[in-house]
Amino acid sequence: MRKRNFLAGLFVLLLMAACSENDSTTTSFVVRLTDSPGDYEQVNIDIQSVEVHANTGNQTDGWVQLPTNAGVYDLLKLTNGAETVLVDANFPTGMVSQLRLHLGENNSVVVDGVSYPLFTTSGDESGLKLLINAELIEGITYSVLLDFDAARSVINTNTSSNTTQAGNYVLKPVIRTITEAQDGGIKGIVNPIDQNVAVYAISGLDTLSTSYATAGNNNFFLGGLADGTYTVTFDPGDLSGYTTTSIEGVEVTVGSVADVGETVLIQ
Repeated sequence: MRKRNFLAGLFVLLLMAACSENDSTTTSFVVRLTDSPGDYEQVNIDIQSVEVHANTGNQTDGWVQLPTNAGVYDLLKLTNGAETVLVDANFPTGMVSQLRLHLGENNSVVVDGVSYPLFTTSGDESGLKLLINAELIEGITYSVLLDFDAARSVINTNTSSNTTQAGNYVLKPVIRTITEAQDGGIKGIVNPIDQNVAVYAISGLDTLSTSYATAGNNNFFLGGLADGTYTVTFDPGDLSGYTTTSIEGVEVTVGSVADVGETVLIQ
């Protein structure tokens, strides 16, 4: 049996400073950037930081800055399904209502081989605010895709019919946000615990997620799961005196966590 762990650990890099000392429930939060094609050679956007407006029950709620892969991005390299990750972090569970982009000054557009400054009318000091309205559930990976429409976002304010005259380009961002859960999960409790118990989510012959219950923490969570029906198997090891136990027919839906309750091991 192949034991492949598709937990959302790929997205777990940093614990947000917004987490209070008592906060123990987090979720994986990813912000990605993509673009629709535009009639330019380059559209370079200077992204300095990403923030979200949170309502997670912490005293630090409000605008929270996320660990951002800051830099200048050519949007036209992010077309036809290409994308880049701006944020990849853990975040407290709860509601997030808005996302805000802070742009720097190094924005430009390239037309006929010539680079022109791209002036911003928003997104500088106050930031560019986007509605997302998502409820983050513990253990579920969430993705916010920022679909930047370069063709509609870059405006040439030069009304002269002389096309050789330098253009005056202004950035008025048109961005579509797509927020969605990426996976589902299974949780529960194992008793009694004398030593570590390995817990597997199995589909067919493949183990798709692995967790461990211990004497100090008999809860388990199996994440990174797609829609489907799973068998949850509890392996207490050869020396524990308990037998391997399974729960069949556990239904998982992306965006939710199936709670199988307490499992009592049998000697």
